[in-house]
Amino acid sequence: MLNLYKNCNLCPRQCGVNRLKGELGFCGADATAEINRIGLHFMEEPIISGTKGSGTVFFTHCSLGCIFCQNSDISRRVSSGKKYSANELAKQYIELEKMGAHNINLVTPTHYMPTVAQSCVLAREMGLKIPFVYNTSGFEMPEHIKKLDGIIDIFLTDLKYFSPYLANRYSGSEDYFDYCLPAISEMIKITGSPTFNDDGILKKGTIIRHLILPGAVNDTLNILRQTQKHFSDRVLVSLMRQYTPMSTDLPDELNRTVTDEEYAKAVDEFNALGLSGFLQQSDSVGKDKIPKFE
Repeated sequence: MLNLYKNCNLCPRQCGVNRLKGELGFCGADATAEINRIGLHFMEEPIISGTKGSGTVFFTHCSLGCIFCQNSDISRRVSSGKKYSANELAKQYIELEKMGAHNINLVTPTHYMPTVAQSCVLAREMGLKIPFVYNTSGFEMPEHIKKLDGIIDIFLTDLKYFSPYLANRYSGSEDYFDYCLPAISEMIKITGSPTFNDDGILKKGTIIRHLILPGAVNDTLNILRQTQKHFSDRVLVSLMRQYTPMSTDLPDELNRTVTDEEYAKAVDEFNALGLSGFLQQSDSVGKDKIPKFE
């Protein structure tokens, strides 16, 4: 699977660079997995973090590159971290399990998918028992998601935009939704409907996350409607209010948080559609809620 780095088409940007030779595409990552932070994380959805925390692995760089990224300290093209082989990663997963983690949470893994998949297989061979969570922007190639069948237990995927205009304005990819829809369908084929352990922690399933953006509540309504139309009761939905401006060079419309009125409109639609999942409250807003990176 590591040969996928040779002519990289791991994400829809299809850069075609040879990362095995150190060539860099849009994301800025080479062929060695780079990580900024590994540790227990308690600020995911309750069925992911539970009481003991999610064993979170924050990969550097990103194939989508949203201008408002909440993790921009580590997601940009010039981001840096510590390099890990698949075997070294697998050992880190084992350590997180020993710390009591409910799961191994792989954050922004798309551009390192071959190494991530290999590390998961190795960890299982080492005796790892807890689920693997693939925490993704949703900007995925469906054929590569298929390769994760039998490896990933839980998909925690964003569904950021329905509007091609917004997808292009904020992430430089007007076809974002066109890739997300079939990719999420593949995720659901792999996980099936959500199932839980005796403690109410998710052990298999797909969660769709949507971050409400200021001034874009109508796009949020479309995302919720499309989710109900295509995925219905096969997924859980996490409607997120945490948007916080993270830089000073954002477009004017993004230089504020979501209003109570915008949030209420989104929640009303969520409830009217009969969606199941999570509604993030106003106390989630603020830079102090963003993970501290090295």
